[in-house]
Amino acid sequence: MNFIQKVTAPILPIGDVSSFSLIGDPGCEGLGTTMMRVYVNALELASRDDFILIAGDMVPTGKRRFYETISEITNSVAGKDTYILRGNHDTGVYTEYFGLQNYALIGDSFTVVVLDNAMRTFEAEGLELLGRVLAMEECRNVVIAFHIPLPNHFIRNSVSEAEFERLRAVYAPYREKVKYFACGHVHSRFEDVVDGIPLICSGGGGAMIEDVSEEIKASDVDYHIVRFFMEEGRLCHRIVDLTEMYYKREQQEPVLKEKLEEAVKGELYAHLRYLTFADRAQKRGYEKVANLMRALADSEYRHARSFFAILEQPVPFMEALNGFRKSENFEFERLYPMVSDYAAGIGGMLARQAFADAAKMERSHAELIAKAEKLEEFSMDTLYVCPVCGCVMTAVDEIDRCPVCGAPKRQFREFTVKE
Repeated sequence: MNFIQKVTAPILPIGDVSSFSLIGDPGCEGLGTTMMRVYVNALELASRDDFILIAGDMVPTGKRRFYETISEITNSVAGKDTYILRGNHDTGVYTEYFGLQNYALIGDSFTVVVLDNAMRTFEAEGLELLGRVLAMEECRNVVIAFHIPLPNHFIRNSVSEAEFERLRAVYAPYREKVKYFACGHVHSRFEDVVDGIPLICSGGGGAMIEDVSEEIKASDVDYHIVRFFMEEGRLCHRIVDLTEMYYKREQQEPVLKEKLEEAVKGELYAHLRYLTFADRAQKRGYEKVANLMRALADSEYRHARSFFAILEQPVPFMEALNGFRKSENFEFERLYPMVSDYAAGIGGMLARQAFADAAKMERSHAELIAKAEKLEEFSMDTLYVCPVCGCVMTAVDEIDRCPVCGAPKRQFREFTVKE
């Protein structure tokens, strides 16, 4: 069954609907599993409403294979009629898959007018359609949806004032009908008021959440959808964070889940094997071989991350940091000392040493994460890691060797925040 609605007529009656969900920017940074994991979770939650609107950037570029992939994923998961709004990445064969770029969805309770401004200008046919729809007596509670935001108080990544004036000239005679402006494009979210009308900007449906201004930090925004719904005769909205697992189909299938877990472990072992061999090659002077092994190691890590993304439970940013600290505390307080003692009891002295050393370092990890939880106060911009045992150090000026394993200072790896 195809849930994506290929729009072939500019005006579409959608009958007695009372809600829809907006999902922003699922595919502009690629259709890798980590991005699509967020998108399908958003689709699963959004399917509780009467229909779904994607606020643009379904694909990274307009190649047919990307449209095929995103269409297959959407049709497999959506569960409700899904309409697409063109974003600046949605080039190429967009109309072949999704149809018209300017159209109106006219329901009994509210109307959504979709306008194409992906190239930072509103098309003449879209503005003409908007004027025609607003003039219809049956159209009320109107949402005007587009990709690029209008000029606002938070970001400059918007259409020009001149373009906004073109839009305003059309809706101004019917301004009381317009209840919302809705858009995507910005990989975050914010709410503003433009010309007395609420502007909802949402780009939290797959693309990596970004810092977009001093006021809008990535750490304060989670992946999300925006629900629009009728309540006591009024059109309202609510932002819903994707902090729960809504899409569970693949995680709940026992054999598939087991294979995914095995794949994560296998890829991470490959990652370690390649890194270890890279060190051997480096010490023997085979720089190019070492470089190849590091590249392969990074590739294996990305594979593991993709498999893990299907299994991972979404967690809010600060809750995740807190969870990391608790995990480190458990390891150095209980788990590693216990296993170290067990290893010693059966003569496993190498394992004993590995667990004992790790326990010492996990304590410092927990302390560093505790400091990082105070986001605005955290000021460590340079850290050092011993490549032999993994000890993390914040300063090395007064030491010559690793305080845990004794490796020479010249081998330490430096991690510095780039300006």
